[in-house]
Amino acid sequence: MDEQEYKTMETKVIHAGQEPDPLFGGVSVPIYQSSTFAFQNAEQGAARFAGREKGYIYTRIANPTIKALEDSVAALENGYGGIATSSGMSAISTVLFGLLEKGSHLISTASVYGATRVMVENILSRFDVVADFTDTSKIDNIRRLIRSETKLLFIETPANPTLVLTDIAACAQLARENNLLLVVDNTFASPIIQNPLDLGADIVIHSVTKFLNGHSDVVGGVIVPREESIYQQLRKIMPLLGGNMDPHQAWLVLRGIKTLALRVEKSQENAFKLAQFLADHPQVAWVNYPGLKSHPQHDLARRQMRGFGAMICFGLKGGYEAGKKMINSVKIATLAVSLGGVESLIQHPASMTHAGVPQKEKEQAGITDDLIRLSVGCEGFEDLKADLEQALSQV
Repeated sequence: MDEQEYKTMETKVIHAGQEPDPLFGGVSVPIYQSSTFAFQNAEQGAARFAGREKGYIYTRIANPTIKALEDSVAALENGYGGIATSSGMSAISTVLFGLLEKGSHLISTASVYGATRVMVENILSRFDVVADFTDTSKIDNIRRLIRSETKLLFIETPANPTLVLTDIAACAQLARENNLLLVVDNTFASPIIQNPLDLGADIVIHSVTKFLNGHSDVVGGVIVPREESIYQQLRKIMPLLGGNMDPHQAWLVLRGIKTLALRVEKSQENAFKLAQFLADHPQVAWVNYPGLKSHPQHDLARRQMRGFGAMICFGLKGGYEAGKKMINSVKIATLAVSLGGVESLIQHPASMTHAGVPQKEKEQAGITDDLIRLSVGCEGFEDLKADLEQALSQV
């Protein structure tokens, strides 16, 4: 069936890119666990290396199992094609190294994944790439920073870990007006909730480690450009950087994607109710969740998202020490980094995922010492609520 005929995401996640095996009819995509592929003759090998014939050469370049995953995510994001990578950071590195050059200028969300910011400031700066980080929820902040050398606008929305939202359509218009490429890290939302390419973005990135895989057992990334020209440019860069995904890794993510819609529906249902519970709790100083009317960009969330997601951040009235006591007391939620799995995970970004970001820059990004990040899973709501209640009672 043509993927254009899929009317719902629930059908897309199960079927798009995941056709039965044409050789034996296996319903599950086969794992082509091979490093290299045989040619019928020398002429065929030469034709494939020259690009005159389609086919597989070497798994660092392409692999049938990995291709199925790439096609699946490209269909979910309505992009030209996918490029799977060994990690989310490999996807980000491929985009930045592939599209920036010496003297380029980058504008990014201040509250961006910690490793992304560290890589830009500590690694890309060695190649004379300059970056400005700002609160991209205010479009005028971005407009003021654009200069002739600016090549990329890189945003996360919702942002990690503050859950600040950025208007993708407004950024896309600004990018077009200034001949920039707009890259959106869509990891926190997943394609179930948000499709940045449909709102005008040029490239969408995911850490498939998170919601797409959903079971905390795979590390991977994927890039989905909207246009063929950008796809071909990045497709050539990825094998040169060596950040290819493993076939078995790709197969596990494909299996996870089949339940993506169900998992996101359940986890965000839990998250909405837990955010309301936390907002009313006497020990809690503040809660940031896009589904709450108190969220600064709640109206934007209703416009550009099809739900409010499974991520919550909050702070306790006792500050960091109270928060530390609380996260040390949970019994169902797991004290661990990462997110988007079937199990709930809780962590302290300032000392964990964003520890490499200097204190002044953390403050600029709104990553306060009291901020706790909760990735809500698919457990029963009453169990999760009771777990947070007992942990808060220890404070």
